[in-house]
Amino acid sequence: MSAARPLTTLRTIALVAALPLLLTACGYGSEAADDAEQPAAAAGAEKLSAGEVTIGYFPNLTHATALVGVQEGLLQKELGGTTIKTSTFNAGPSEIEALNAGSIDIGWIGPSPAINGYTKSNGKNLRIIGGSASGGVKLVVDPEKIKSLKDVKGKKIATPQLGNTQDVAFLNWIADQGWKVDAQSGKGDVSVVRTDNKVTPDAYKSGSIDGAWVPEPTASKLVAEGAKVLLDESTLWPDNKFVITNIIVSQTFLKEHPDVVEAVLRGSVRTNQWINAHPEKAKASANAALKELSGKELPADVIDPAWKSITFLDDPLASTLDSEADHAVKAGLLEKPDLKGIYDLTPLNKVLAAEGENEVDDAGLGAE
Repeated sequence: MSAARPLTTLRTIALVAALPLLLTACGYGSEAADDAEQPAAAAGAEKLSAGEVTIGYFPNLTHATALVGVQEGLLQKELGGTTIKTSTFNAGPSEIEALNAGSIDIGWIGPSPAINGYTKSNGKNLRIIGGSASGGVKLVVDPEKIKSLKDVKGKKIATPQLGNTQDVAFLNWIADQGWKVDAQSGKGDVSVVRTDNKVTPDAYKSGSIDGAWVPEPTASKLVAEGAKVLLDESTLWPDNKFVITNIIVSQTFLKEHPDVVEAVLRGSVRTNQWINAHPEKAKASANAALKELSGKELPADVIDPAWKSITFLDDPLASTLDSEADHAVKAGLLEKPDLKGIYDLTPLNKVLAAEGENEVDDAGLGAE
């Protein structure tokens, strides 16, 4: 991956017809569901400035901070008498729409929808206030058809959707190989087949695709069907880290309820501490949450390798988000945006300082 480069010119999103696709989610999950069961606010506990806060996330392992934080009551603990409500989503557009409509206040979401939500509103609807996860994206292939990276040329490789985070990453990797693909049609030296993560395993089994550049747990689902991991995307990034999940907040909610935002961030930081200190318990908790939300848990041969490939951290890895936007520009899916102001990491850094942890950097993209 190329190093991050400054994005300084404010423009609108190109290719208006593709905007609904560009706002796509980065993960695998069920249909949206509201008000999942979670621990109630402690009786008699003091409320913060808001009586309740609604958070959104996906039933997806890369959103495990939210899954585990809700499941274990770690987020609610920090909020005291302020009640958590939850909404789960299967796609970035619906979560951004919910944030814009005030249906949710804070959300866990991938970098592409965050970038597009911010630029589409001319920087007025959201801020990224923290990180949550890195990694968990792989190129998995049919080992009978593809034995090396050069064998990818001429093959049919699935990505979740046109313009989503993995689609942009794969198009950028293709370009780095010196191959040509039309970003819109997916046709060229490699056939990029946009396929919903929920049906990608069946597409692989039927032979209609030869592999996929996908997030977990879809990658491990394919491996369970006989596919082979050819490339882990993390190996393409400095320090093997790149943002896969951010925490965003409505600018209105951030302004009106900074104490609630800080409490949610403290809960997120402490949830990540618990996940990293108790990985097996956390994995089981995340799987229990997935079962509650989708009706079934992931089998061990899927969740075990998937869980190992995801790093849970508080740093939003701002420079990698900048690079991901640059890759979308390079692919012709996005006109160069001005991301200045997309971050407000002041509340997170306050929490991190109180926890004795290092502050994180906004890569020059912080709000003034």
